[in-house]
Amino acid sequence: MKPSEITCQGLAVIRETKPMIHHITNTVVMNFTANVTLCLGAAPVMAPCINESSEMVRFAGALLLNIGTLSPELVKSMLAAGRVANELGIPIVFDPVGVGATRLRTDSAKMIASELDIAIIRGNAGEILILSGAQGKIRGVDSMDSVEDRIEVLSSFAAESGRVIAVTGVSDIITDGERTVRINNGHPIMGRVTGTGCSASTSVACFASVMKDPFHAALGGLVAPAVAGEIAADACGGPGTFVPCFLDALSNLNSDAIESRIRTEILC
Repeated sequence: MKPSEITCQGLAVIRETKPMIHHITNTVVMNFTANVTLCLGAAPVMAPCINESSEMVRFAGALLLNIGTLSPELVKSMLAAGRVANELGIPIVFDPVGVGATRLRTDSAKMIASELDIAIIRGNAGEILILSGAQGKIRGVDSMDSVEDRIEVLSSFAAESGRVIAVTGVSDIITDGERTVRINNGHPIMGRVTGTGCSASTSVACFASVMKDPFHAALGGLVAPAVAGEIAADACGGPGTFVPCFLDALSNLNSDAIESRIRTEILC
């Protein structure tokens, strides 16, 4: 299928089935990503407490793990929920926010990546390069790096780890080691609003909950918010009004908008 067909099909199934997405995510973006989940047509639940996270995940179509505001106790909760998700065949999407910035983040991300069967890792260039073992540049939780000349590194990381790797930035790269696609949608204003990267991971989790192929889930999950971001950028007056316009654009996103705006390149 073409990327537009993959995205449209996945979005239609999300809206028809309304899967529950279990988020163990950071407190900065919790409300925003819950709204993104709802606007795509899925149902969010935020249950970070270790006393219930592994029980709650049993009802989920996908589990999203985001270490943006982490603590050792939260990592334990992620691992507990992740193990149950693995037992039940529930796909896990991992967002290694700020990996490489501190020892806690780096050690926690590597622990999660090594102990859980993760379907898709979504991060910025610096995060993914560091997690792969290559040299990546991070300042806090922001990437100071690019993957445009290091796509082979990403492809090798995907092949060796058995995971789909989704890197977001000026353009987005998705690879599973055999298939690689670049998405050229999105808008610069998205980088001026907190949580757009995390919302991309949320979107990927929504698509992963209804699509058997994690490569297709990552593709559709990144195309949808990127196209909605373009529509919102055209309608808003700046960063302050971008967020409500973005949520409206996601909620109203349809096949006509996707097919007319999508800009992808198949690299291999």
